[in-house]
Amino acid sequence: MMTAEARLQQAREEVVAQAAAGKYKLLQCETANETIKRAESQEIPKKLIGACFHEKEVGFFFSDTGLGKSIFIVQAIDGITTGRGMQGFEMEAKAQPVLLLDFELSDKQFQNRYSENYQNNYQFSDRFFRLHVDRDKVADDGEIETKLKEDIETAITDKGAKIVIVDNITWIKTETEKAKDALLFMKYLKRLQMVHGLSILILAHTPKIAESTPISVNDMAGSKQLMNFVDCAFALGRSHKGSELRYLKQVKVRACEAVFTTNNVVSMKIEKDRNFTGFRIVDYGKEYEHLKPLKEVENEIQIDKIAALKRLNPELSNREIARKIGTNHTKVKRVLDSLDTQKIGGDDEQPF
Repeated sequence: MMTAEARLQQAREEVVAQAAAGKYKLLQCETANETIKRAESQEIPKKLIGACFHEKEVGFFFSDTGLGKSIFIVQAIDGITTGRGMQGFEMEAKAQPVLLLDFELSDKQFQNRYSENYQNNYQFSDRFFRLHVDRDKVADDGEIETKLKEDIETAITDKGAKIVIVDNITWIKTETEKAKDALLFMKYLKRLQMVHGLSILILAHTPKIAESTPISVNDMAGSKQLMNFVDCAFALGRSHKGSELRYLKQVKVRACEAVFTTNNVVSMKIEKDRNFTGFRIVDYGKEYEHLKPLKEVENEIQIDKIAALKRLNPELSNREIARKIGTNHTKVKRVLDSLDTQKIGGDDEQPF
Protein backbone atom coordinates (compact mmCIF):
# COMPACT_ATOMS: atom_id res chain seq x y z
CA MET A 1 0.00 0.00 0.00
CA MET A 2 1.31 3.45 -0.98
CA THR A 3 1.86 5.98 1.75
CA ALA A 4 0.21 9.41 1.60
CA GLU A 5 3.56 10.99 0.79
CA ALA A 6 4.12 8.54 -2.07
CA ARG A 7 0.67 9.22 -3.51
CA LEU A 8 1.35 12.96 -3.38
CA GLN A 9 4.68 12.50 -5.14
CA GLN A 10 3.01 10.39 -7.82
CA ALA A 11 0.37 13.08 -8.36
CA ARG A 12 3.10 15.68 -8.78
CA GLU A 13 4.88 13.54 -11.34
CA GLU A 14 1.64 13.03 -13.28
CA VAL A 15 0.99 16.80 -13.39
CA VAL A 16 4.52 17.45 -14.66
CA ALA A 17 4.11 14.74 -17.29
CA GLN A 18 0.77 16.17 -18.45
CA ALA A 19 2.25 19.64 -18.77
CA ALA A 20 5.19 18.30 -20.74
CA ALA A 21 2.81 16.43 -23.04
CA GLY A 22 0.87 19.60 -23.76
CA LYS A 23 -2.30 18.48 -22.01
CA TYR A 24 -2.96 21.92 -20.46
CA LYS A 25 -5.12 24.01 -22.80
CA LEU A 26 -5.17 27.31 -20.90
CA LEU A 27 -3.40 27.09 -17.55
CA GLN A 28 0.32 26.94 -16.85
CA CYS A 29 1.50 24.66 -14.06
CA GLU A 30 4.88 25.32 -12.50
CA THR A 31 6.58 25.59 -9.14
CA ALA A 32 6.65 28.90 -7.29
CA ASN A 33 10.41 29.01 -7.81
CA GLU A 34 9.95 28.58 -11.57
CA THR A 35 7.48 31.49 -11.55
CA ILE A 36 9.98 33.75 -9.80
CA LYS A 37 12.78 32.66 -12.11
CA ARG A 38 10.69 33.50 -15.16
CA ALA A 39 9.66 36.83 -13.64
CA GLU A 40 13.31 37.84 -13.25
CA SER A 41 13.55 38.33 -17.00
CA GLN A 42 10.51 40.60 -17.10
CA GLU A 43 10.71 44.38 -16.69
CA ILE A 44 9.53 45.94 -13.44
CA PRO A 45 6.29 47.88 -14.14
CA LYS A 46 7.02 51.61 -14.23
CA LYS A 47 4.92 54.36 -12.71
CA LEU A 48 2.61 56.22 -15.09
CA ILE A 49 0.59 58.35 -12.63
CA GLY A 50 2.72 58.11 -9.52
CA ALA A 51 1.81 55.26 -7.17
CA CYS A 52 -1.76 55.34 -8.48
CA PHE A 53 -1.25 53.65 -11.85
CA HIS A 54 1.57 51.48 -13.24
CA GLU A 55 2.40 49.81 -16.53
CA LYS A 56 0.54 46.52 -17.22
CA GLU A 57 -2.18 47.34 -14.68
CA VAL A 58 -5.96 47.47 -15.08
CA GLY A 59 -7.38 50.12 -12.76
CA PHE A 60 -10.36 52.27 -11.80
CA PHE A 61 -10.47 56.03 -11.25
CA PHE A 62 -13.82 57.11 -9.82
CA SER A 63 -15.72 59.94 -8.17
CA ASP A 64 -19.09 61.61 -7.97
CA THR A 65 -20.21 63.47 -11.09
CA GLY A 66 -18.67 66.86 -11.80
CA LEU A 67 -15.52 66.65 -9.66
CA GLY A 68 -13.05 66.73 -12.56
CA LYS A 69 -12.09 63.13 -13.38
CA SER A 70 -11.83 63.90 -17.11
CA ILE A 71 -9.75 67.01 -16.44
CA PHE A 72 -7.39 65.04 -14.22
CA ILE A 73 -6.99 62.23 -16.73
CA VAL A 74 -6.28 64.48 -19.72
CA GLN A 75 -3.63 66.22 -17.63
CA ALA A 76 -2.13 62.82 -16.79
CA ILE A 77 -2.20 61.78 -20.46
CA ASP A 78 -0.45 65.00 -21.40
CA GLY A 79 2.29 64.09 -18.93
CA ILE A 80 2.62 60.52 -20.25
CA THR A 81 2.66 61.43 -23.94
CA THR A 82 5.21 64.21 -23.49
CA GLY A 83 7.34 62.29 -20.99
CA ARG A 84 7.14 65.15 -18.47
CA GLY A 85 4.71 63.38 -16.15
CA MET A 86 1.92 65.06 -14.20
CA GLN A 87 2.90 67.54 -11.51
CA GLY A 88 3.00 65.73 -8.16
CA PHE A 89 2.73 62.24 -9.69
CA GLU A 90 6.02 60.58 -10.57
CA MET A 91 6.37 59.03 -14.02
CA GLU A 92 9.10 56.45 -14.60
CA ALA A 93 8.13 55.28 -18.10
CA LYS A 94 9.26 56.93 -21.30
CA ALA A 95 6.95 59.11 -23.42
CA GLN A 96 4.55 56.90 -25.34
CA PRO A 97 1.20 56.83 -27.19
CA VAL A 98 -2.05 56.84 -25.22
CA LEU A 99 -5.55 56.01 -26.48
CA LEU A 100 -8.38 57.88 -24.74
CA LEU A 101 -11.86 56.47 -25.37
CA ASP A 102 -13.78 59.68 -24.73
CA PHE A 103 -17.51 59.08 -24.32
CA GLU A 104 -17.97 62.27 -22.30
CA LEU A 105 -17.10 65.45 -24.20
CA SER A 106 -18.10 66.77 -27.60
CA ASP A 107 -15.37 68.14 -29.85
CA LYS A 108 -16.29 71.72 -28.95
CA GLN A 109 -16.41 71.02 -25.22
CA PHE A 110 -12.95 69.48 -25.44
CA GLN A 111 -11.64 72.49 -27.36
CA ASN A 112 -13.13 74.88 -24.81
CA ARG A 113 -11.14 73.30 -21.99
CA TYR A 114 -7.90 73.49 -23.94
CA SER A 115 -8.05 76.89 -25.57
CA GLU A 116 -8.54 80.57 -24.72
CA ASN A 117 -12.21 81.10 -25.55
CA TYR A 118 -11.86 78.81 -28.60
CA GLN A 119 -8.68 80.58 -29.71
CA ASN A 120 -4.98 79.80 -29.10
CA ASN A 121 -5.52 76.06 -28.75
CA TYR A 122 -3.22 74.05 -26.47
CA GLN A 123 -0.79 71.88 -28.43
CA PHE A 124 -0.90 68.30 -27.21
CA SER A 125 1.66 65.68 -28.17
CA ASP A 126 0.86 63.79 -31.36
CA ARG A 127 1.12 60.64 -29.22
CA PHE A 128 -2.25 61.56 -27.64
CA PHE A 129 -5.05 59.83 -29.59
CA ARG A 130 -8.68 60.53 -28.74
CA LEU A 131 -11.28 57.94 -29.79
CA HIS A 132 -14.84 59.18 -29.73
CA VAL A 133 -18.13 57.91 -31.07
CA ASP A 134 -19.04 58.93 -34.60
CA ARG A 135 -22.77 59.45 -34.07
CA ASP A 136 -23.43 59.20 -37.80
CA LYS A 137 -22.22 55.59 -37.69
CA VAL A 138 -24.27 54.51 -34.68
CA ALA A 139 -27.14 52.29 -35.79
CA ASP A 140 -29.63 50.38 -33.74
CA ASP A 141 -28.49 47.08 -35.21
CA GLY A 142 -27.34 45.25 -32.06
CA GLU A 143 -23.71 45.34 -33.20
CA ILE A 144 -22.46 48.39 -31.31
CA GLU A 145 -20.44 46.35 -28.83
CA THR A 146 -18.82 44.25 -31.56
CA LYS A 147 -17.88 47.31 -33.63
CA LEU A 148 -16.58 49.10 -30.55
CA LYS A 149 -14.27 46.22 -29.65
CA GLU A 150 -13.00 45.90 -33.21
CA ASP A 151 -12.23 49.63 -33.39
CA ILE A 152 -10.38 49.57 -30.07
CA GLU A 153 -8.13 46.74 -31.23
CA THR A 154 -7.59 48.43 -34.60
CA ALA A 155 -6.46 51.63 -32.86
CA ILE A 156 -4.15 49.71 -30.52
CA THR A 157 -2.47 48.08 -33.51
CA ASP A 158 -2.39 51.18 -35.74
CA LYS A 159 -0.99 53.54 -33.11
CA GLY A 160 1.23 51.08 -31.26
CA ALA A 161 -0.33 52.13 -27.98
CA LYS A 162 0.20 50.25 -24.74
CA ILE A 163 -1.98 52.54 -22.61
CA VAL A 164 -5.78 52.70 -23.00
CA ILE A 165 -8.03 54.94 -20.90
CA VAL A 166 -11.84 54.61 -20.94
CA ASP A 167 -13.89 57.70 -20.03
CA ASN A 168 -16.17 56.27 -18.84
CA ILE A 169 -17.68 52.83 -18.26
CA THR A 170 -21.19 54.29 -17.81
CA TRP A 171 -21.55 54.70 -21.59
CA ILE A 172 -20.71 51.04 -22.07
CA LYS A 173 -23.39 49.99 -19.61
CA THR A 174 -26.20 52.14 -20.90
CA GLU A 175 -25.79 52.44 -24.66
CA THR A 176 -24.70 49.04 -25.90
CA GLU A 177 -27.37 46.39 -26.13
CA LYS A 178 -25.11 43.41 -25.47
CA ALA A 179 -22.99 45.02 -22.74
CA LYS A 180 -25.66 46.07 -20.25
CA ASP A 181 -23.65 44.43 -17.52
CA ALA A 182 -20.29 46.16 -17.11
CA LEU A 183 -18.78 42.87 -16.00
CA LEU A 184 -18.85 41.64 -19.59
CA PHE A 185 -16.89 44.64 -20.78
CA MET A 186 -14.46 44.32 -17.86
CA LYS A 187 -13.75 40.72 -18.83
CA TYR A 188 -13.11 41.87 -22.39
CA LEU A 189 -10.72 44.61 -21.24
CA LYS A 190 -8.87 42.16 -19.01
CA ARG A 191 -8.42 39.79 -21.95
CA LEU A 192 -7.30 42.70 -24.12
CA GLN A 193 -4.76 43.70 -21.48
CA MET A 194 -3.30 40.21 -21.32
CA VAL A 195 -3.13 39.71 -25.11
CA HIS A 196 -1.56 43.08 -25.93
CA GLY A 197 0.33 43.78 -22.68
CA LEU A 198 -1.67 46.96 -22.05
CA SER A 199 -2.11 49.36 -19.17
CA ILE A 200 -5.86 50.11 -18.91
CA LEU A 201 -7.51 52.73 -16.71
CA ILE A 202 -11.32 52.96 -16.53
CA LEU A 203 -13.11 56.05 -15.27
CA ALA A 204 -16.38 55.53 -13.41
CA HIS A 205 -19.06 57.60 -11.72
CA THR A 206 -20.29 56.73 -8.25
CA PRO A 207 -23.55 57.16 -6.39
CA LYS A 208 -23.37 60.34 -4.32
CA ILE A 209 -20.87 59.77 -1.50
CA ALA A 210 -21.79 61.04 1.95
CA GLU A 211 -19.65 64.09 2.65
CA SER A 212 -18.94 62.90 6.20
CA THR A 213 -17.72 59.43 5.17
CA PRO A 214 -14.19 58.45 4.03
CA ILE A 215 -13.94 57.12 0.46
CA SER A 216 -13.68 53.33 0.11
CA VAL A 217 -13.83 50.68 -2.62
CA ASN A 218 -17.51 50.22 -1.76
CA ASP A 219 -18.33 53.72 -3.03
CA MET A 220 -18.07 52.67 -6.68
CA ALA A 221 -21.24 51.23 -8.19
CA GLY A 222 -20.94 47.46 -8.55
CA SER A 223 -17.57 47.67 -6.82
CA LYS A 224 -17.59 44.29 -5.10
CA GLN A 225 -17.63 42.49 -8.45
CA LEU A 226 -15.81 44.99 -10.63
CA MET A 227 -12.98 45.54 -8.17
CA ASN A 228 -12.02 41.88 -8.46
CA PHE A 229 -10.87 42.56 -12.03
CA VAL A 230 -8.49 45.44 -11.29
CA ASP A 231 -5.03 45.89 -9.82
CA CYS A 232 -5.50 49.43 -8.55
CA ALA A 233 -8.18 51.98 -7.81
CA PHE A 234 -8.11 55.63 -6.76
CA ALA A 235 -10.75 58.31 -6.38
CA LEU A 236 -11.50 62.02 -6.14
CA GLY A 237 -13.51 63.34 -3.23
CA ARG A 238 -15.19 66.64 -2.39
CA SER A 239 -13.49 68.79 0.19
CA HIS A 240 -15.41 70.46 2.99
CA LYS A 241 -12.56 72.99 3.22
CA GLY A 242 -13.70 74.71 0.02
CA SER A 243 -16.03 74.11 -2.92
CA GLU A 244 -13.12 74.52 -5.35
CA LEU A 245 -11.01 71.83 -3.66
CA ARG A 246 -10.81 68.09 -4.36
CA TYR A 247 -8.74 65.41 -2.69
CA LEU A 248 -7.31 62.21 -4.15
CA LYS A 249 -7.08 58.88 -2.32
CA GLN A 250 -5.92 55.39 -3.28
CA VAL A 251 -8.31 52.60 -2.28
CA LYS A 252 -6.65 49.56 -3.92
CA VAL A 253 -2.95 48.99 -4.57
CA ARG A 254 -0.91 45.97 -5.67
CA ALA A 255 2.24 47.21 -7.39
CA CYS A 256 3.70 49.20 -4.48
CA GLU A 257 2.96 50.74 -1.11
CA ALA A 258 0.00 53.12 -1.16
CA VAL A 259 1.07 56.75 -0.98
CA PHE A 260 -2.23 58.63 -0.90
CA THR A 261 -3.92 56.98 2.07
CA THR A 262 -6.50 58.27 4.51
CA ASN A 263 -3.60 59.75 6.49
CA ASN A 264 -1.99 61.37 3.45
CA VAL A 265 -4.44 62.49 0.79
CA VAL A 266 -3.42 65.10 -1.77
CA SER A 267 -5.70 68.13 -2.09
CA MET A 268 -5.94 69.87 -5.46
CA LYS A 269 -7.68 72.76 -7.15
CA ILE A 270 -8.89 73.02 -10.76
CA GLU A 271 -7.41 76.04 -12.52
CA LYS A 272 -7.16 77.24 -16.12
CA ASP A 273 -3.72 78.49 -17.12
CA ARG A 274 -4.34 80.34 -20.36
CA ASN A 275 -5.37 77.47 -22.64
CA PHE A 276 -5.04 74.44 -20.38
CA THR A 277 -7.52 73.34 -17.70
CA GLY A 278 -5.89 71.19 -15.03
CA PHE A 279 -5.31 70.47 -11.36
CA ARG A 280 -2.81 72.27 -9.17
CA ILE A 281 -1.68 70.54 -5.97
CA VAL A 282 -2.43 72.62 -2.88
CA ASP A 283 -1.17 70.46 -0.03
CA TYR A 284 -1.22 67.07 1.67
CA GLY A 285 -3.10 66.08 4.79
CA LYS A 286 -5.51 63.73 6.51
CA GLU A 287 -8.78 62.77 4.86
CA TYR A 288 -10.89 63.71 7.87
CA GLU A 289 -9.84 67.34 7.36
CA HIS A 290 -11.85 67.33 4.11
CA LEU A 291 -14.95 65.60 5.51
CA LYS A 292 -18.02 67.44 6.67
CA PRO A 293 -18.65 66.99 10.44
CA LEU A 294 -21.44 64.49 11.06
CA LYS A 295 -23.37 66.96 13.22
CA GLU A 296 -23.43 69.41 10.33
CA VAL A 297 -24.71 66.74 7.93
CA GLU A 298 -27.42 65.70 10.39
CA ASN A 299 -28.44 69.33 10.82
CA GLU A 300 -28.78 69.79 7.06
CA ILE A 301 -30.94 66.67 6.81
CA GLN A 302 -33.16 67.97 9.61
CA ILE A 303 -33.54 71.34 7.89
CA ASP A 304 -34.59 69.62 4.65
CA LYS A 305 -37.17 67.53 6.52
CA ILE A 306 -38.62 70.60 8.24
CA ALA A 307 -38.93 72.47 4.95
CA ALA A 308 -40.47 69.45 3.18
CA LEU A 309 -43.07 68.85 5.90
CA LYS A 310 -44.10 72.51 5.91
CA ARG A 311 -44.40 72.52 2.13
CA LEU A 312 -46.49 69.32 2.02
CA ASN A 313 -48.62 70.28 5.03
CA PRO A 314 -48.75 74.09 5.33
CA GLU A 315 -51.35 73.86 8.11
CA LEU A 316 -48.97 72.04 10.47
CA SER A 317 -47.87 74.09 13.46
CA ASN A 318 -44.24 74.43 14.45
CA ARG A 319 -44.87 72.17 17.46
CA GLU A 320 -46.44 69.46 15.27
CA ILE A 321 -43.51 69.58 12.86
CA ALA A 322 -41.06 69.45 15.76
CA ARG A 323 -42.79 66.36 17.15
CA LYS A 324 -42.61 64.56 13.78
CA ILE A 325 -38.97 65.49 13.21
CA GLY A 326 -37.79 64.86 16.76
CA THR A 327 -36.67 68.37 17.62
CA ASN A 328 -38.11 71.43 19.39
CA HIS A 329 -40.50 74.08 18.06
CA THR A 330 -37.91 76.84 18.54
CA LYS A 331 -35.59 75.09 16.10
CA VAL A 332 -38.45 74.68 13.62
CA LYS A 333 -39.34 78.37 13.80
CA ARG A 334 -35.71 79.40 13.35
CA VAL A 335 -35.36 77.15 10.29
CA LEU A 336 -38.60 78.29 8.66
CA ASP A 337 -37.75 81.93 9.27
CA SER A 338 -34.38 81.48 7.58
CA LEU A 339 -35.69 79.67 4.50
CA ASP A 340 -37.00 81.73 1.64
CA THR A 341 -40.30 80.89 -0.05
CA GLN A 342 -38.60 79.62 -3.20
CA LYS A 343 -36.64 76.93 -1.35
CA ILE A 344 -39.67 75.70 0.57
CA GLY A 345 -41.80 75.54 -2.57
CA GLY A 346 -39.30 74.14 -5.06
CA ASP A 347 -38.81 70.54 -4.01
CA ASP A 348 -41.28 67.74 -4.57
CA GLU A 349 -39.37 65.05 -2.69
CA GLN A 350 -40.88 63.30 0.29
CA PRO A 351 -39.31 64.16 3.66
CA PHE A 352 -38.65 60.54 4.58
